[in-house]
Amino acid sequence: MNRTYTGSSGAGRGAGGPAAGGANPPAPRSRNAALVLDLLRTASTAGERGISRLELAEGTGLTPQAVSKITARLRTDGLVTEAGHRASTGGKPRTVLRLVPGAGYAVGLHLDRDELRAVLCDLTGAVVAERRAPLDLGAGAEAVVAGAAREVTALTAERAPAGNAVPVLGVGVALPGPLDHLRGVLHRVTGFPEWDGFPLRDALAGQLGTPVVVDKDTNAAALGLALGGAAGNAGASFAYLHLGTGLGAGLVLGGALYRGARTGAGEFGHQVLRLDGPPCGCGDRGCVEALCLAAVGRGEMAEAARVLGVGAANLAGLLDIDLVLLGGRTVTAHPDAFVRGVGAVLAARARREGAPEAVPVRIAPGGARGVAEGAAQLLLAPLFGRAELR
Repeated sequence: MNRTYTGSSGAGRGAGGPAAGGANPPAPRSRNAALVLDLLRTASTAGERGISRLELAEGTGLTPQAVSKITARLRTDGLVTEAGHRASTGGKPRTVLRLVPGAGYAVGLHLDRDELRAVLCDLTGAVVAERRAPLDLGAGAEAVVAGAAREVTALTAERAPAGNAVPVLGVGVALPGPLDHLRGVLHRVTGFPEWDGFPLRDALAGQLGTPVVVDKDTNAAALGLALGGAAGNAGASFAYLHLGTGLGAGLVLGGALYRGARTGAGEFGHQVLRLDGPPCGCGDRGCVEALCLAAVGRGEMAEAARVLGVGAANLAGLLDIDLVLLGGRTVTAHPDAFVRGVGAVLAARARREGAPEAVPVRIAPGGARGVAEGAAQLLLAPLFGRAELR
């Protein structure tokens, strides 16, 4: 088992220990409190020392009196603290406030077909601890849930100061779909039909006694990318294509994560490219996933990239997206080959259509732990009023 731990050992104060069981993560008391917290979080991630109450009022559109009441409650909860004073152009110096990153943590858990990766993120989204372990998704629900619970418990225990529990907001779980993210119930995961109908959210929450949220791996990664500004413009539309042990897509359209009416959007790997192609684990033939994985298995990365590019070009033509981001262990092992191959297909399409420029292709930031970090954002996003991306 590989273990990686970073950061200091202190966990901060304020948010208390893990919540008593349940499925719904905690949220701020009001939308206004979320606005204030989001400004403080943005300032923290930008390296600023803090923000004054007047600046919070200007940034949120709230009255100074409302901001004072909100920040008083947030200080009582341990989420916010004073961070000194700033010189004023007139009158007494202004007190500045800052977010307390260690006042709460979210666990992001990525369950891949053959590997588990768990990260512990503070309120800014920074990873402060990480664990990896082998996983057999076909070993049965009971074994997988028990193993996941052990890794989460070990992850938080390593971070806990002596005699205190880490203040955990909950656990975000990301794994291959399809699934129902609202109920946390899996459907027929490709290659693992025995998971069909399994209530993963409730089962893991029962083991851990803390809130759990479940989503597809590609959706979690796309959420993290959108919140992290990977597409530049907050209202941009992009596709995140994940090629690892399988192939899927996360879609952000107009700045919002898109799941579809039945939460089934993003099953990108099962678009048929060749009617007489090789069989796919989904039961069809010639799917882009089957063709890509077959090429990877032969060591033909240029061919895998070309096939992925054809699928990406279909997606770009259908949705008119601004950007394609590539991730997953296969892509990160051969980044240049996939950016070059996918980009070439999109460029050829642009030339045929007379478009002024091709849809750009980039490697998604975050590397191998991008899905796990996005899973943690399933808990953090609502706290900062960013639930519209969920």
